[in-house]
Amino acid sequence: MAQPLMPHATASWLVDNSSLTFQQIAEFCGLHILEVQAIADDTAATKLTGRDPLRSGELTQEEIERGQADPDYKLKMHREPDQAVRTKGPRYTPVSKRQDKPDGVAWLIRNHPELSDGQIGKLIGTTRSTIQALRERTHWNIANIQPKDPVTLGLTSQRELDAAVAKAAKARGAEAPVDTTFNEDREALIEELRAEREAHAREAEAALAAETETQSTGSGLDRDIDQAFRN
Repeated sequence: MAQPLMPHATASWLVDNSSLTFQQIAEFCGLHILEVQAIADDTAATKLTGRDPLRSGELTQEEIERGQADPDYKLKMHREPDQAVRTKGPRYTPVSKRQDKPDGVAWLIRNHPELSDGQIGKLIGTTRSTIQALRERTHWNIANIQPKDPVTLGLTSQRELDAAVAKAAKARGAEAPVDTTFNEDREALIEELRAEREAHAREAEAALAAETETQSTGSGLDRDIDQAFRN
């Protein structure tokens, strides 16, 4: 199934601008449901700027409305995103994002040790010497570097990252990593949300009961005062 060009940014927009379920958004964007939960809770490593899938033509308002009306409905992409054209030269990175490169490299080193320096260099558009310095923690700014997802930072695309990871796994004679904890994590998340709803319901009931008791006590006191004056 095709995915949006910038899945995390698209998920952020859908969270903010629709009532689609996290599961629907996760499936459309090709993300884990807990990633969508993190985006909704603003606990993602980097604050995301939403990307409007309506404007890009990847979704229509009618399709979103179908999904909102039926939580089990799976969104269908209206038009696949334009593929980025890569040249033989080094990847160009806007000046505003170049300072993020070490953070992206550090994230890849920590989360995808199977990637070679050459693969990381192509994904991020940086030099082998920089990657080596980060591996050895001798980079001049190592104290201020925070590992952050390069896809979220806009340094590479999810497709390119997935392709590089799959290629590295194939070179090692292993299968590409598969998330086998999805159902377990999903059930844990559902259970957590259910517990939160139940706790809120109990708090609301307790508050209502306290308010009713206060009103009842006040009414009784008023009756006592009226009776005293009559006597």
